[in-house]
Amino acid sequence: MLSRCAGLAPGRETAAVLWLDYDAPDFLPEAGRSSQAGDAGPALHRFQEGLRETHEGPPARQTVLGHSYGSLVVGAAARDHGLDADALVFVGSPGVGVDRAEALRLPPERVWASTAPDDVIRLVEPPGQLTGRAVLAASPLATAVSLLRPDDHELWFGHDPSDPGFGGRTFPSGRYGHTGYWEAGNPALDGMARIVLGR
Repeated sequence: MLSRCAGLAPGRETAAVLWLDYDAPDFLPEAGRSSQAGDAGPALHRFQEGLRETHEGPPARQTVLGHSYGSLVVGAAARDHGLDADALVFVGSPGVGVDRAEALRLPPERVWASTAPDDVIRLVEPPGQLTGRAVLAASPLATAVSLLRPDDHELWFGHDPSDPGFGGRTFPSGRYGHTGYWEAGNPALDGMARIVLGR
Protein backbone atom coordinates (compact mmCIF):
# COMPACT_ATOMS: atom_id res chain seq x y z
CA MET A 1 0.00 0.00 0.00
CA LEU A 2 2.75 2.44 0.93
CA SER A 3 4.65 1.80 -2.30
CA ARG A 4 1.59 2.34 -4.45
CA CYS A 5 0.58 5.49 -2.55
CA ALA A 6 4.12 6.83 -3.01
CA GLY A 7 3.94 6.03 -6.72
CA LEU A 8 0.67 7.91 -7.12
CA ALA A 9 1.57 10.83 -4.84
CA PRO A 10 5.35 11.28 -4.61
CA GLY A 11 6.39 13.33 -1.62
CA ARG A 12 3.13 12.89 0.24
CA GLU A 13 3.43 11.32 3.69
CA THR A 14 1.49 8.10 4.13
CA ALA A 15 1.56 5.51 6.89
CA ALA A 16 0.19 1.98 7.06
CA VAL A 17 -0.58 -0.16 10.10
CA LEU A 18 -1.37 -3.87 10.00
CA TRP A 19 -3.76 -4.30 12.97
CA LEU A 20 -4.11 -7.87 14.23
CA ASP A 21 -5.03 -7.27 17.87
CA TYR A 22 -7.84 -9.81 17.97
CA ASP A 23 -8.34 -13.56 18.06
CA ALA A 24 -8.60 -14.30 14.33
CA PRO A 25 -10.17 -17.62 13.24
CA ASP A 26 -7.60 -20.40 12.93
CA PHE A 27 -9.82 -22.87 11.10
CA LEU A 28 -12.57 -22.66 8.50
CA PRO A 29 -15.39 -23.66 10.91
CA GLU A 30 -14.42 -20.71 13.16
CA ALA A 31 -14.48 -18.39 10.16
CA GLY A 32 -18.11 -19.37 9.64
CA ARG A 33 -19.07 -17.66 12.90
CA SER A 34 -19.19 -13.93 13.58
CA SER A 35 -18.36 -14.09 17.31
CA GLN A 36 -14.63 -13.41 16.95
CA ALA A 37 -15.34 -10.41 14.72
CA GLY A 38 -17.82 -9.06 17.26
CA ASP A 39 -15.34 -9.54 20.08
CA ALA A 40 -12.72 -7.54 18.15
CA GLY A 41 -14.96 -4.48 17.74
CA PRO A 42 -14.19 -2.61 20.96
CA ALA A 43 -10.41 -2.96 20.49
CA LEU A 44 -10.49 -1.75 16.88
CA HIS A 45 -12.74 1.15 17.90
CA ARG A 46 -10.31 2.20 20.65
CA PHE A 47 -7.30 1.79 18.35
CA GLN A 48 -8.79 4.10 15.72
CA GLU A 49 -9.71 6.68 18.33
CA GLY A 50 -6.16 6.46 19.69
CA LEU A 51 -4.67 7.08 16.26
CA ARG A 52 -6.80 10.17 15.84
CA GLU A 53 -6.05 11.55 19.31
CA THR A 54 -2.30 11.01 19.22
CA HIS A 55 -1.74 12.38 15.71
CA GLU A 56 0.27 15.59 15.68
CA GLY A 57 -0.50 18.38 13.24
CA PRO A 58 -3.55 18.78 11.01
CA PRO A 59 -6.03 15.88 11.05
CA ALA A 60 -4.80 12.95 8.99
CA ARG A 61 -7.00 11.09 6.55
CA GLN A 62 -7.69 7.66 8.04
CA THR A 63 -8.82 4.69 5.99
CA VAL A 64 -9.71 1.34 7.56
CA LEU A 65 -9.39 -1.60 5.20
CA GLY A 66 -10.62 -5.13 5.90
CA HIS A 67 -9.80 -8.21 3.83
CA SER A 68 -11.70 -11.51 4.01
CA TYR A 69 -12.79 -12.22 7.63
CA GLY A 70 -11.12 -8.92 8.52
CA SER A 71 -13.83 -7.14 6.53
CA LEU A 72 -16.39 -8.59 8.96
CA VAL A 73 -14.24 -7.35 11.86
CA VAL A 74 -14.25 -3.83 10.39
CA GLY A 75 -17.96 -3.98 9.57
CA ALA A 76 -18.94 -5.22 13.03
CA ALA A 77 -16.80 -2.57 14.73
CA ALA A 78 -18.30 0.20 12.59
CA ARG A 79 -21.85 -1.09 13.11
CA ASP A 80 -21.63 -1.67 16.87
CA HIS A 81 -19.17 0.97 18.07
CA GLY A 82 -18.46 3.37 15.20
CA LEU A 83 -15.03 3.82 13.63
CA ASP A 84 -13.21 7.14 13.51
CA ALA A 85 -12.36 6.84 9.82
CA ASP A 86 -12.67 8.87 6.66
CA ALA A 87 -13.24 5.76 4.55
CA LEU A 88 -13.94 2.06 5.00
CA VAL A 89 -12.67 -0.38 2.36
CA PHE A 90 -13.64 -4.05 2.04
CA VAL A 91 -11.90 -6.51 -0.29
CA GLY A 92 -12.64 -10.21 -0.74
CA SER A 93 -15.45 -9.94 1.77
CA PRO A 94 -17.79 -12.73 2.96
CA GLY A 95 -20.12 -9.94 4.14
CA VAL A 96 -19.61 -7.20 6.70
CA GLY A 97 -22.44 -7.90 9.14
CA VAL A 98 -24.94 -5.47 7.61
CA ASP A 99 -27.09 -5.44 4.50
CA ARG A 100 -26.71 -1.74 3.67
CA ALA A 101 -23.72 0.62 3.70
CA GLU A 102 -25.62 3.20 5.74
CA ALA A 103 -25.68 0.79 8.72
CA LEU A 104 -21.91 1.28 9.11
CA ARG A 105 -22.35 4.76 10.67
CA LEU A 106 -20.56 6.54 7.83
CA PRO A 107 -22.04 8.24 4.78
CA PRO A 108 -22.39 5.49 2.12
CA GLU A 109 -20.16 7.42 -0.30
CA ARG A 110 -17.29 6.79 2.13
CA VAL A 111 -17.77 3.00 2.03
CA TRP A 112 -15.86 1.14 -0.72
CA ALA A 113 -15.60 -2.51 -1.78
CA SER A 114 -14.16 -4.80 -4.42
CA THR A 115 -14.18 -8.54 -5.02
CA ALA A 116 -12.11 -10.19 -7.73
CA PRO A 117 -14.12 -12.07 -10.36
CA ASP A 118 -12.22 -15.27 -9.47
CA ASP A 119 -12.21 -14.81 -5.69
CA VAL A 120 -13.46 -18.01 -4.02
CA ILE A 121 -15.31 -15.87 -1.49
CA ARG A 122 -17.99 -15.45 -4.17
CA LEU A 123 -18.89 -19.11 -3.58
CA VAL A 124 -19.74 -18.52 0.09
CA GLU A 125 -23.47 -18.81 0.65
CA PRO A 126 -25.60 -17.91 3.66
CA PRO A 127 -26.03 -20.70 6.24
CA GLY A 128 -28.83 -23.12 5.49
CA GLN A 129 -28.49 -23.27 1.69
CA LEU A 130 -29.13 -26.78 0.40
CA THR A 131 -26.66 -26.60 -2.49
CA GLY A 132 -23.40 -24.72 -2.85
CA ARG A 133 -22.52 -22.46 -5.76
CA ALA A 134 -19.23 -24.29 -6.13
CA VAL A 135 -21.03 -27.59 -6.79
CA LEU A 136 -23.59 -26.00 -9.08
CA ALA A 137 -20.93 -24.21 -11.10
CA ALA A 138 -19.46 -27.57 -12.12
CA SER A 139 -22.84 -29.11 -12.89
CA PRO A 140 -24.36 -29.41 -16.39
CA LEU A 141 -27.47 -27.92 -14.79
CA ALA A 142 -25.64 -24.72 -13.81
CA THR A 143 -27.30 -22.60 -16.50
CA ALA A 144 -30.80 -23.84 -15.66
CA VAL A 145 -30.23 -23.35 -11.93
CA SER A 146 -28.89 -19.83 -12.46
CA LEU A 147 -32.09 -18.94 -14.34
CA LEU A 148 -34.22 -20.31 -11.51
CA ARG A 149 -32.11 -18.78 -8.76
CA PRO A 150 -30.38 -15.60 -9.91
CA ASP A 151 -27.55 -14.41 -7.68
CA ASP A 152 -29.14 -12.48 -4.85
CA HIS A 153 -25.76 -11.19 -3.62
CA GLU A 154 -26.27 -12.64 -0.15
CA LEU A 155 -23.09 -13.97 1.41
CA TRP A 156 -22.37 -15.67 4.73
CA PHE A 157 -22.40 -12.44 6.74
CA GLY A 158 -24.89 -10.30 4.83
CA HIS A 159 -25.23 -8.57 1.49
CA ASP A 160 -22.12 -8.51 -0.69
CA PRO A 161 -20.54 -5.07 -0.10
CA SER A 162 -19.08 -5.11 -3.63
CA ASP A 163 -22.58 -5.30 -5.11
CA PRO A 164 -23.90 -1.83 -6.06
CA GLY A 165 -27.15 -2.78 -4.31
CA PHE A 166 -25.29 -2.62 -0.97
CA GLY A 167 -25.32 1.16 -1.33
CA GLY A 168 -21.61 1.91 -1.06
CA ARG A 169 -19.10 2.54 -3.82
CA THR A 170 -17.14 -0.06 -5.74
CA PHE A 171 -13.80 -0.24 -7.52
CA PRO A 172 -12.49 -2.91 -9.93
CA SER A 173 -10.18 -5.82 -9.31
CA GLY A 174 -8.43 -8.06 -11.80
CA ARG A 175 -8.42 -11.85 -11.68
CA TYR A 176 -5.95 -12.33 -8.86
CA GLY A 177 -7.93 -14.66 -6.60
CA HIS A 178 -8.62 -14.16 -2.90
CA THR A 179 -5.17 -12.96 -1.85
CA GLY A 180 -4.02 -10.94 -4.87
CA TYR A 181 -5.54 -7.52 -4.15
CA TRP A 182 -2.08 -6.11 -3.38
CA GLU A 183 -0.34 -7.59 -6.43
CA ALA A 184 1.39 -5.12 -8.74
CA GLY A 185 -0.77 -4.59 -11.80
CA ASN A 186 -4.05 -5.38 -10.06
CA PRO A 187 -6.41 -2.41 -10.53
CA ALA A 188 -7.61 -3.07 -6.96
CA LEU A 189 -4.24 -1.92 -5.63
CA ASP A 190 -4.60 1.39 -7.47
CA GLY A 191 -8.18 1.69 -6.23
CA MET A 192 -7.20 1.15 -2.60
CA ALA A 193 -4.28 3.59 -2.87
CA ARG A 194 -6.50 6.27 -4.41
CA ILE A 195 -9.04 5.86 -1.62
CA VAL A 196 -6.28 6.14 1.00
CA LEU A 197 -5.07 9.32 -0.72
CA GLY A 198 -8.59 10.74 -0.95
CA ARG A 199 -8.57 10.66 -4.75
